[in-house]
Amino acid sequence: MEEWSVAHKVALWGFLGAVVFGVVGNRTQFCTMGAISDWINMGSLARFRSWLLAMGVALLAAQAMQAADWIDLSASMYLSSRLGLAGHIVGGFLFGIGMTLGAGCGQRTLVRVGGGNLKSLVVLLILGLTAYMTLRGLLAVVRIEVIEPLSIGVTEYGLADQSLGTLIAWAIGADTGTTSIVVSLLIGLGLIWFAAKDRVFRASRDDIISGLVVGLLVAGAWYVTGVIGNDDFEPVRIETLTFIAPVGNALNYLMTWTGSTIGFGVAVVFGVLTGSLGYSVISGRFRIETFATRADMLNHLYAGVLMGFGGVLSLGCTIGQGVGGLSTLSLGSFVTIIFIVFGSALTIKVQYYGLDDPFLKSLRQSLQDLRLLPK
Repeated sequence: MEEWSVAHKVALWGFLGAVVFGVVGNRTQFCTMGAISDWINMGSLARFRSWLLAMGVALLAAQAMQAADWIDLSASMYLSSRLGLAGHIVGGFLFGIGMTLGAGCGQRTLVRVGGGNLKSLVVLLILGLTAYMTLRGLLAVVRIEVIEPLSIGVTEYGLADQSLGTLIAWAIGADTGTTSIVVSLLIGLGLIWFAAKDRVFRASRDDIISGLVVGLLVAGAWYVTGVIGNDDFEPVRIETLTFIAPVGNALNYLMTWTGSTIGFGVAVVFGVLTGSLGYSVISGRFRIETFATRADMLNHLYAGVLMGFGGVLSLGCTIGQGVGGLSTLSLGSFVTIIFIVFGSALTIKVQYYGLDDPFLKSLRQSLQDLRLLPK
């Protein structure tokens, strides 16, 4: 029997981990858009704390592996020497709007497809098509000619990369390695403390489990691609879980099956779908759900376009940037997270006021609620 290549071994581990993600995501209803909605509409941070817990766990685990010299996070796309602020701001904002219109981010869309949601299937197909167009097709012209020229070369300022640890070490004249460890501990433990200090959150087993599992799976992906994939003859690019560009690559893989080799990201997409579908069928939760109105369909179409385009510009989603990117201490990841949350929160507010008022008035009221305009 022919021995598996390194790429296939990495893909298999990615698939197996993603199956777990799909099961847990379906079982616990882990959803970053839902977390923001709960916060904005009900003042509840329970599900938001689950996301923060995932961030903290992934950050501490990833930085521990980096400190132990197991992996090299500087080789990841998140720590590029060029800080694409325009992409992080515009892309993050558009992604936040899109995930709200589509009732879920990239990973949640995959989980919902596995549960029988045909609305999410439409979002997934449009998201994948738009993402691929932004990577290599017509929309790539916008990315390459408009967005990328606005990026900032951090090496011009004497920085090795865009890590928060590197930036702080440069500012105070300290050792980068030591500073990164201190910053990682402060942020990682701070996120976990903030999540765990709430009694309601501590009483929610599902929120705790989902946060821990997502954080560990993101860190596990760094290990799989950074250690197992670190082969002298068949090197695999170090990466973690993300659900925008890989969806586009998954569609391309299905269309070019005979001439393609499955990669880690594509395997993860299939794994989440498999895990969610399997759990839905076994638990009896599988239900076909489709559009209720024309407006509902249009919102989901817009969602796919905005998430596909925005997610590629910002280099990730609420998991790819929000957990994986943040675990590298990438400055771009922090910026993206802020604008994803802002885009989502603003859209939630506009949708609420838009039930009774015209768009411009709804937008003004929403910005006032978010304290970005005076009342």
